[in-house]
Amino acid sequence: MSSFVVKSIGSALNATSLISSKYAAKKAINLFASPRKGRYNDDQKRIIDSAFFEDICYNNMEIATYRWVGKGKTVLLMHGWESNTARWEYILNDLKAQDYNIVALDAPAHGRSDGKQFNAVLYSEFINAVAKKFQPEVLIGHSVGGMASVFCMYHYQLPSVKKMILLGAPAHFTGVFDRYKNMMGYNKRISSGLDAIVLKRFEKPVSYFSAANFTESIKAEGLVIHDKNDKIIPYEDGQLIASRYKNSEFISTTGFGHGLKDESLTPKIIQFIND
Repeated sequence: MSSFVVKSIGSALNATSLISSKYAAKKAINLFASPRKGRYNDDQKRIIDSAFFEDICYNNMEIATYRWVGKGKTVLLMHGWESNTARWEYILNDLKAQDYNIVALDAPAHGRSDGKQFNAVLYSEFINAVAKKFQPEVLIGHSVGGMASVFCMYHYQLPSVKKMILLGAPAHFTGVFDRYKNMMGYNKRISSGLDAIVLKRFEKPVSYFSAANFTESIKAEGLVIHDKNDKIIPYEDGQLIASRYKNSEFISTTGFGHGLKDESLTPKIIQFIND
């Protein structure tokens, strides 16, 4: 959406909050959690056509999974917001060349997975359901896929996972939420209402959902990669995660942006997996 449209929606909800702050906050959270893209287009379908497709049921929801079968380590891939498994095209051939057993999933309300709304907690539950079935040794998560991976490891302590790679991951939900509020220009009524919805829905305050804090108890080895020019998730988030994640290595890049789709990183990722 253009900045004009974004600010117009924010202004409309601010006006609505004068009548009913709860209604305006509910509309604001629904907007925040509803991806505008992430389903497959025809070109993206071509990328996943070579995979073995399987749905996994979780709480009456179907989780779309894709497998490129190999004899090596099982690697589980998690994409980010408004994306899908096709985002991994840039690295798939290199992972296949290592004969890894590659598994990927689509997040809630993304790709071929069920749902109309998304949140990182539900995503972490999707990851747990898929991990139970395929027993991955390595997790690779991009952006909120990295955050959800950390949430999953923190809450479920996946015993099969020995290594975790976080690409441009947010350090905490507070930052993500604040950037959304600021982008929309929400007033204090809506801002407070959004925080109240999170507390009621998850029985935890927004500040609780900190990937950086959660990594402190994760024993799996970590590789944290973040770009200095990331315009979506601040570089400082990567630094914070790496500082808290004691059993991790930090790779700082310049010029790769939030996507981090650069072939120079692939050998480093593979070396980390193989070591």
